[in-house]
Amino acid sequence: MSGGRTVGRLDGKTGFLALCAVLLVFPSNSQTVQQSDLYRVRAVAILRTVPLIDGHNDLADAIRERGGLDSVNLAVSQPKLMTDIPRLRSGRVGAQFWAAYVPVTTMDSGAHSAVYALEQIDLVHRLCARNARAMAMAYTAADVQRNFAAGKVSCLIGIEGGHAIENSLGALRMFYRLGTRYMTLTHWRSLDWAVASTDTAHRGLSDFGKQVVLEMNRLGMLVDLSHVNDQTMSDALHTSRAPVIFSHSSARALTNHMRDVPDSILKLVAVNHGVVMVNFNPGFLSEAVRVYGDTVNARLDRLRAAGAEADSATRADSLKRWGAAAPHATLAQAADHIEHIRQICGIDCVGLGSDFDGITEVPVGLEDVSKFPDLIAELLRRGWTELDVKKVAGLNTLRVMRDAERVAREMRR
Repeated sequence: MSGGRTVGRLDGKTGFLALCAVLLVFPSNSQTVQQSDLYRVRAVAILRTVPLIDGHNDLADAIRERGGLDSVNLAVSQPKLMTDIPRLRSGRVGAQFWAAYVPVTTMDSGAHSAVYALEQIDLVHRLCARNARAMAMAYTAADVQRNFAAGKVSCLIGIEGGHAIENSLGALRMFYRLGTRYMTLTHWRSLDWAVASTDTAHRGLSDFGKQVVLEMNRLGMLVDLSHVNDQTMSDALHTSRAPVIFSHSSARALTNHMRDVPDSILKLVAVNHGVVMVNFNPGFLSEAVRVYGDTVNARLDRLRAAGAEADSATRADSLKRWGAAAPHATLAQAADHIEHIRQICGIDCVGLGSDFDGITEVPVGLEDVSKFPDLIAELLRRGWTELDVKKVAGLNTLRVMRDAERVAREMRR
């Protein structure tokens, strides 16, 4: 992003007001600038002064599915993806946690979970190196700030699925050395030492699971509680000596999805000084979308029971009809979740975790990585201060990273 951030000209309130004055005196295309446009202009100006940090993007696995790094040129538009460098620039993304996603199927067959994670980490490193004019690896909060000043997107790594360590603290330590700065304790399936959100078991972390959390603290690796059940959330929050994160989860009070965070846990996050990064998955943002999705799944079950599942044409036609009638989540609902988490946790405990390229549907207005300024603009439209939107955009995540680094130094002593 070299040349994309010119600090000092349009940064802050003074620059924004000056730009607004110019726009109002010389309106583009002889039309009066709409108020909504001014909020977006203001959002972009703010994002020139603070790195916007997205907690979760599954581009690495999307690239893997398309044949690997040689099959995708991120320097040019990639309309079949939600992420490319032109849109990262347009979206003012300052730092991205790329998910090293590890399918739970690797627990049963195929490549070992650890090998799959290593390949994903390798892909992120090569992705960053191949696009070195626009990207740079980051391992600390200071790295993020330095890359931001240089106009580059920081590439951070988060392993999605604790099965990647194959019950080995040694593997966990080596993943940290390779650049992993958070690990999601589970994915969709429970482990021996941590319970996933899909599991109805009334248990959380085992003794070994608590050891994993404390070793992550000692290393300086963020503990990510997206995908775990409520008891595991609670156990981890009471065990961790450093702030935790939810890299891509929303508020269950607004959408009753098992992947979202209930208010009781949000209150513990406030005590822990962690951060919940709002997920853009429509089923996590909109109760209507979630409920409709459940009805579609029930219809699919009936098709299977009737023997129609084997008829792919019948299934595809049904899904097409049901999809056309489906409700849609919106950018405004993402802002609602941000506001709810602020209300329960406080302004210092909310961030952004899009899940782009890991979701198949997107909210209206948040279709790809270029749309982040529109979400910031919506918060400004709702009366948020510049300092508060800066915290949501990236300052909260930077603070959590620094706190985790500090705790690691203290524990190593």
